[in-house]
Amino acid sequence: MAGDLGRGDAPPAQSLAPIDTADEIARGLAFLRATDPRLAAVIAEAGEVPLRRSEPGFASLASVIVSQQVSKQSAAAIWDRLTRLIDPLGPATFLAGGEDAWREAGLSRPKQRTLVGVSEAVIEGRLDLDHMCRIDGAAAIAEMTAIKGIGPWTAEVYLLFAAGHPDIFPAGDIALQAAAADAFELPSRPTEKQLRAMAESWAPWRGVAARLFWSFYAARRGRIVVPVDT
Repeated sequence: MAGDLGRGDAPPAQSLAPIDTADEIARGLAFLRATDPRLAAVIAEAGEVPLRRSEPGFASLASVIVSQQVSKQSAAAIWDRLTRLIDPLGPATFLAGGEDAWREAGLSRPKQRTLVGVSEAVIEGRLDLDHMCRIDGAAAIAEMTAIKGIGPWTAEVYLLFAAGHPDIFPAGDIALQAAAADAFELPSRPTEKQLRAMAESWAPWRGVAARLFWSFYAARRGRIVVPVDT
């Protein structure tokens, strides 16, 4: 794994209300089943498709950054240490924590630099993470990726869970690629570009499709996953 995901085409603007309830997950799954009959088997095997929402803001974005390029277990351990060392976790308290705390938490140098950049951008008013959850997906991704260290994958995952954007699909995610390969019996994992093209037919419920394929991956591989970029 190297870096955030590639700079593929941005997802389209948000076309539905945010995904806030289990009923909206059910509506999305019904749409996906009707639109793509192949997904009926995926839905059956996946079982429960959780909502997985988080509160918008610095801590939510920081948790996504922490999860870049590491396993679920490593991300959880780093996050636990970081939130114990810096409590409450916010842009000002993160900067005040300094390098000693960042190193003790286990943050890599690139993640330290990214979180410093995000902290400064939030404090200076150049990045409003609540506002990112109220504008369309493409515009939010463009603003977020202007901050060094935030790539499309990081922005997409933040918007998917913190904003509940219904039509965002992080096609650079390893588990989503592996799940698609399993579901459709592909000879290898699709690339980000290939998976993004494949997901076009699931609009405007690609946010539910992403949750579905993460759940399918967990059921098929026997382990819980968090988004992990390529």
